[in-house]
Amino acid sequence: MKKLFVALVAAFVFALATGAFADSIDDPKIIIKDPVCPSGGCIQAGTHFTFSTPAAGIGSLFFTNASGVNWTSLSLTEAGVAANLITCITDVFASCQVTTSSNGITTILLSGVGGNFSGLLTGQNFQIIFGCKAETADCNPWPGNLQFTGVANVPEPGTMALVATGLGMIVRRRWRKAPAA
Repeated sequence: MKKLFVALVAAFVFALATGAFADSIDDPKIIIKDPVCPSGGCIQAGTHFTFSTPAAGIGSLFFTNASGVNWTSLSLTEAGVAANLITCITDVFASCQVTTSSNGITTILLSGVGGNFSGLLTGQNFQIIFGCKAETADCNPWPGNLQFTGVANVPEPGTMALVATGLGMIVRRRWRKAPAA
């Protein structure tokens, strides 16, 4: 019980600290959505693909998951904008985390499926929006023609079998230790 209380207090302090460091400048945003393709169509994307930001640093790119498998997470990497300058929004994954490694590579990790979040299903369209809120005058757009690499992750059958085996062993062990009624 004490550990739960400490964890809740730590989460509350972290939330307050995050709000304290927010600034008034509208950071570059990356928004991953499930759209309808424009009249020119969507770019076909496999589990590994590359793309560039629009030349102006603001705009949208449209893709279709043409890999033949459902994506449970999507990792986008680039080396031009630090993580602390990026705001990430998604409506197809449960979370979006942005980190920059010591070698300057920024990773945008979109992950989490279940409930209202399906991930990106095979054949599903998705849109990557680069930009800022239109009503904001102070906007830091993305650098034009910034190169991204996208890697989609799918659960491997071997991993799922290993998880199921482990859970089965835990249930069996608890069942054997259960006292007779």
